[in-house]
Formats: sequence, structure tokens, C-alpha cells
Amino acid sequence: MTMVTPTAEGDLNLAAIAPVVERYFAGFNAADYCAVAALFEDDGVLLAPFEAPIVGSEAIYTYLQTEAIAMQATPVEVETTPGENGSHRVVVKGCVKTRLFTVNVRWTFGLTAANTLQSAEIRLLASLQELVQLNQG
Repeated sequence: MTMVTPTAEGDLNLAAIAPVVERYFAGFNAADYCAVAALFEDDGVLLAPFEAPIVGSEAIYTYLQTEAIAMQATPVEVETTPGENGSHRVVVKGCVKTRLFTVNVRWTFGLTAANTLQSAEIRLLASLQELVQLNQG
């Protein structure tokens, strides 16, 4: 397991650790949802909060195009764990800023040996009370 946090001198260097994850965040923050969806395997899965699993790059693109407008994701900490047959699990903690609020988030990426995304799970790191306040805000 490898864990990396940003230094005082600079940002977290995701590209050196998991290039496909770095491209996910770069595409997401640029609102290039087509590029983000293309990072997934044909049967790749996006597990978004409060949603049924979103399967396949076309469905992932459609979801992001609808739900991720004007969001900015900031990765702060990353942890990688090697899996079987060259796969990896990459866990990133950070925050997502929307037009109305900012929330702490944990992304868990399942990477294939070919360095593509098999899965991406997005978990909100907020209490039930915080989530209710976000909904009322």
C-alpha cells in the first residue's frame, strides 16, 4: 500500500501515482465528461451517491453531463493498493465544490492492468445531519 499526501511546496502529484485517476480529475474539472467516460472499460461502473450503478461509458457520460455541471473536485490524499493480475485500487480523499456547497468526498477507483477504470465509487464524507442541511440549503 502506498499513501501520498501533498507537500507544502505543491499539489498532490496524481499523475505519477495513477495517471488514469489524474486524467479522471482533469477531465471532470474541465467539464470534459466525454473524456472522463472514455477512461472506463466498456462495462465500467460509476457508483454515485444516491444512484443505482451507472454502467457503460455512454451511461456514465450522460449521467455526468446531467449531474456534474459546475462541480470542481480537489484531490487531497491518495492511497494505492495492488490487486490481482496487475489491477490496482486507488482511494482518493478530497472535496467537491458545487455552486451551493462544498462537501468532503472519497473516491475509490478500481483500475485494470491496462490502466483503465473498471469502477469508480463516490462516497460523501458527511453526517446525515450535514446532508440534510445541504438539501435544505
